[in-house]
Amino acid sequence: MSKKGSKADAGRKDSKARAAEKGSKADDFSLRGLLRVPGGKTVDLASYDAREIPAGPRDKEAGLAAMTALATPLGDLQERLWAASTAGDRRRVLLVLQGMDTSGKGGTVKHVIGLFNPSGCRIHAFKAPTPKELEHPFLWRVKKALPQAGELGIFDRSHYEDVLIARVRELAPTAELERRYDEINRFEKALTDDDVTVVKCFLHISYDEQRDRLLKRLDRPDKHWKFNVSDIDERSLWPAYQRAYEIALERCSTRHAPWYLVPADRKWYRNWAVSRLLLEHLSELDPHYPKADFDVAEARRRLLEQ
Repeated sequence: MSKKGSKADAGRKDSKARAAEKGSKADDFSLRGLLRVPGGKTVDLASYDAREIPAGPRDKEAGLAAMTALATPLGDLQERLWAASTAGDRRRVLLVLQGMDTSGKGGTVKHVIGLFNPSGCRIHAFKAPTPKELEHPFLWRVKKALPQAGELGIFDRSHYEDVLIARVRELAPTAELERRYDEINRFEKALTDDDVTVVKCFLHISYDEQRDRLLKRLDRPDKHWKFNVSDIDERSLWPAYQRAYEIALERCSTRHAPWYLVPADRKWYRNWAVSRLLLEHLSELDPHYPKADFDVAEARRRLLEQ
């Protein structure tokens, strides 16, 4: 099941060819264009190199420096988005993080969202549905966790669990799964129509890298709490999970809510790439501080007289 050898070599060549075709440059590129998954086309995850650096910083040192440089513009854009909401701007952003175990969903939340003001973030980690949640349609609990106007919402796992685990574990019939893909697309279209910018990131990790990260958790007593023996059983289902992700990416990468495939074997690059994607989306929104609804000169005069 290892992805080494000729198959991995072919994947690296394919990935490099894709980057070349899209005109990637060191300082002049759209990461959205490079990482976007084309909807409606067959997706073969084995053809994507999880250690690829499509664009941007070339090594860890440069990546960490680039992350630091992103903090100021991201913080500024977030503040402007929040400020605009006080004047009736209903726009908000939803970051969806999906990926295999150890792909770094929690790490991305820690390092990327750490660049933002937490008061303007709404983070929700989706676990197995509770008995109460199972009494409702699968999107019920998701709708309750959506960001409000001016907020950056982050989903650590998401509504896609209901077409991933459900497919692998055969928790729902095929007809129901097919209905869910369509329902997800309608749901996300409704979100974008309601001024929600949806940024969906699939954190692509390799089979060998996952094993190494799990072993490191066993090597460190302070990481044992993150390890579950069931993780070993889940690894045996790797091909089934990869296929489930391929179908979800193919069926649900749409014009209004595309998927972005983020190489995640290099943690520093994963963090930078997700941050850069957020910067590109927020920059496109270009929120503005609202104009004062009071007489600024008069307020200044009154203060100076005190």
